[in-house]
Amino acid sequence: MPAPASRDEVSELAAEVARRPPRLGHSRLVCVDGPSGAGKTVLAERLAAALPEPTPVVHTDDLLDGWDDQFTFWARLEEQVLAPLRASRAGRYQVYDWHRGRFGEDRVTVPPAPVVIVEGVSAARAEVRDEASLTIFVTAPPQVRLRRSLARDGGALAPYLEIWRQREDLHFTADATAAQVDLVVEVGDAGGYRFGYRNATRRP
Repeated sequence: MPAPASRDEVSELAAEVARRPPRLGHSRLVCVDGPSGAGKTVLAERLAAALPEPTPVVHTDDLLDGWDDQFTFWARLEEQVLAPLRASRAGRYQVYDWHRGRFGEDRVTVPPAPVVIVEGVSAARAEVRDEASLTIFVTAPPQVRLRRSLARDGGALAPYLEIWRQREDLHFTADATAAQVDLVVEVGDAGGYRFGYRNATRRP
């Protein structure tokens, strides 16, 4: 079982990101993917905090137009975030309000920072891997992921989460995400990390 996460582990990951060249405009795009409840958001936020310059984190859940938009949101991410960054311009997107069931009026600005992190289910899909400086797949034991998801979202959403998990399993199989990313991160019950680079040929 992975040991509890240390600051040094995340700092080493930040150093690895800094060593890689930018591939999306002037930005190093880091895509943090993995199934629900695995710990993607926590790792993304820790990585952002460990980097030397302010690093925006885009959560793909904010771009979904409800539960049924689990994978079809990508055109929205491309148009509002990735395309502007590719041109070294700031991206801007609206955040979905899950309680009201619609997008809010305010927009979040994503500057063309030295590093930009996109995290969420399917964030490291095939369409973006060539432009990402680092792709990460975060995983954890199924029972741990389910417990975290229910604790975060509440038991009332269990039926939706079950459908969500089934769909993400199908996506990860079809996309072969875990086999194609640069780094697989196993997260233990206590939050520890075990890093395993899978795509050594992409390392500079």
